[in-house]
Amino acid sequence: MISFPTVNNGTAVLGLGIDAGGTQTRWALAGADGAIVADGAVDGLSALQMGSDAGRAAVHATFAQLCQAVLAVGQPRAVVAGLTGFGGDDVVLAQALAGLLALDVTDVRLCNDIEIAYRDSFAPGQGYLVYAGTGSIAAWIDTEGVFHRAGGRGVLLDDGGGGYWIAREALRQIWRREDEAPGSWQASPMAEAVFAHVGGSDWSLSRAFMYGQDRGTIGRLALAVAASAENDPLALDILQRAGQELARLALALVARHGPRPVVLAGRAAQLHPAMAAAMRAALPVSLQMEQRIARPHDAAARQAASLAAGKD
Repeated sequence: MISFPTVNNGTAVLGLGIDAGGTQTRWALAGADGAIVADGAVDGLSALQMGSDAGRAAVHATFAQLCQAVLAVGQPRAVVAGLTGFGGDDVVLAQALAGLLALDVTDVRLCNDIEIAYRDSFAPGQGYLVYAGTGSIAAWIDTEGVFHRAGGRGVLLDDGGGGYWIAREALRQIWRREDEAPGSWQASPMAEAVFAHVGGSDWSLSRAFMYGQDRGTIGRLALAVAASAENDPLALDILQRAGQELARLALALVARHGPRPVVLAGRAAQLHPAMAAAMRAALPVSLQMEQRIARPHDAAARQAASLAAGKD
């Protein structure tokens, strides 16, 4: 987390932006002029966790940690939060944030995390965002404000090209090879890196990791795959196929809504240059593509600051 002095003197207008994903939840505070005055990160969370008592407790604990860090800097007057898995109908989430920040619930606006990520890259109608984090999705917000998507169905169903998908593919390939030739993992830099991450080469450890960890923790295993790509052709192949999966998402929107510029963003998209290169190769030459480092929490903070300033 980046440390800043307290900036709110009781009259400053501050807006809080939150980008909550499966791996990490990032936040930023913006002033009325749009300048970011503080930011930080806490554990990942998902709106889907609200379906169980344990999940709700975990979300509230993460929110509490985030709000404690925010209030150490200043008091926001409005919040715009994008959350993975958000379906648009969970009042409890807004109430939790409002209560922790001493705000009215009407000062808290929630949406899906991909919506704020889109607005970080495009104005409505301009282009397509392909976002690869723990999961993957392509998005277009048209000039009427209607949200259109391809993918983003969840890691258990698909989300090809995301961090979870990369991790699952790596373990799947490793254990298939072990079925055919036990001990072959010792000749694979990717397997060595993956097993070091999960704690060892015994099947019970891989099983406990895949079936006992949350999706964000599993997604971080993709870091080990990317780290071995220069020395292991299988790791490189997985990353290239991930790029092709991301291209498929963009092409789905192109087929439905016509050609527009494409932006690739998200932490998983930055794992290795092979992903963006494979995606570019799978798209028509005429289709403009750019890779960007997304900071949707900054965009959300500026939107929140604008809303807060409008209340004065």
